[in-house]
Amino acid sequence: MQETLHLSSTTNALPKPNFPSNHLNFLPLSRPRNLHFPTLSSTNTSISFPPKSPQIPEIPSISSTPQHLPQNPQSDFQEKMLYLDSIGIDLLSLLTTHPPIVSASIADVKSIIEFLHSVGLTAPDLRRIFGMCPELLTSKISDLVPVFTFLLREAHVDGCDLRRVINRRPRLLTCSVEQRLRPTLYFLQSIGISEINRKTSLLSCSVEQKFIPRIDYLQKIGFSYRDTISMFRRFPPLFCYSIKENFEPKFDYFVVEMGRDLKELKEFPQYFSFSLENRIKPRHRHCVEKGVCLSLQVMLKSNEERFRGRLDVCCNSSLPSWKAAKAELKLEASSTDLLQP
Repeated sequence: MQETLHLSSTTNALPKPNFPSNHLNFLPLSRPRNLHFPTLSSTNTSISFPPKSPQIPEIPSISSTPQHLPQNPQSDFQEKMLYLDSIGIDLLSLLTTHPPIVSASIADVKSIIEFLHSVGLTAPDLRRIFGMCPELLTSKISDLVPVFTFLLREAHVDGCDLRRVINRRPRLLTCSVEQRLRPTLYFLQSIGISEINRKTSLLSCSVEQKFIPRIDYLQKIGFSYRDTISMFRRFPPLFCYSIKENFEPKFDYFVVEMGRDLKELKEFPQYFSFSLENRIKPRHRHCVEKGVCLSLQVMLKSNEERFRGRLDVCCNSSLPSWKAAKAELKLEASSTDLLQP
């Protein structure tokens, strides 16, 4: 016999429906499972469902905006711009040189800046560093830690000098230890350049693209390999000068206009560090006008006042000009030694 469940048509909804056990018969498993659904006794009967339990969290629909979704890209960009502006960094200007900054998360940017702060770099330092190497803002701390470790342990930079080293050559932080810094260190050591901790700016240079071509050029213009290496040991910054814009015009002037011997360049490779138009040419002309021949070191290293004074000494001396200049240089060197503690 089919049992019918009669639902009351009352309008007062119960908080939880109460079905008495004698109103429902569950068929045993051995019987055929023919389920009979109850029929309503009246068309006016209504079913009132209990309210949802407050303990079940609301699951937002796809069309609605969840309350805890990450910030949208525009909001993240604005926060990033305000944060960088607070330490004096203009994000918009950096985007022109390194567009990937726009996709860097604010959390990653903060972590990089906080890490660099922790190693002693100040806000003015960071403004300069990011201006020169904006890609550092999108780097990872895991890439920076090996660089600092290398500088301290292998290049023997003192911890108190890290800030100076990074400020002088921010590009060090963008270099791979395995592919650039360590091979360059080994090359410099192999040709006899010591105290690398004082020449750390060279570590970011490529041996194949920067060092070897300059060694080849000096050999091509007449120096032996031994003399070439001696010049680089004497003045390592020589590795950083442009062949076309520095070496070639200055060497041509040295040979054609000044008529000097290669031996002078070997003894004073710092010649290439002086401006051709502002120092070398004017000083050489003054020497020619006075009929004086000064060594490269005497002619170029002194300031304008002392240079003029030396010219006068040579002109008024009975000694040959080059001997007078040499005596002047020795006198200056001995005076410097006496002043040292």
